[in-house]
Amino acid sequence: MEIWINPACSKCRTALGLLDAEGAEYTVRKYLEDVPTADEIRDVLDRLGLEPWDITRTQEQIAKDLVLKDRTEWPRDDSGREKWIAALAEHPKLIQRPIITAEDGTAVVARTDDAVRDALARG
Repeated sequence: MEIWINPACSKCRTALGLLDAEGAEYTVRKYLEDVPTADEIRDVLDRLGLEPWDITRTQEQIAKDLVLKDRTEWPRDDSGREKWIAALAEHPKLIQRPIITAEDGTAVVARTDDAVRDALARG
C-alpha cells in the first residue's frame, strides 16, 4: 500500500495516523517532491475509476491561473483527458490528497476516516 501525501495537509496527517493506529504497512510518497509521471497518474485514475478532473483541486491558485473551470479550454471528456493529466503531472499541487493505492489494485481518495478504512480493508 502506498499513500500520496502533502505533509502540510491535515487530511494527509489524519490518514497517516489512522494507518499507524491500525498497524498498516505502507509507503509514503510525498508527491510534491516525488512527482508522479503522466503514466502513474493514468494508472491511479484507472485504479480509482475516476477521471483527472475528478481528482483536481480546482480551488488552488494554479487552477485559477490555468482557468481550469473554462470547459471550452478544459473539456471534461475524452478530448480533454490528456491535457488534464499533463496539467496534474506538471503541477502536482493540483492532485487531490491523500490517495491510497491498495494491494488489490484499487485506490481511494482518502479524505475521510471511512475512505482510509476502505483502503485498509482492500489490503
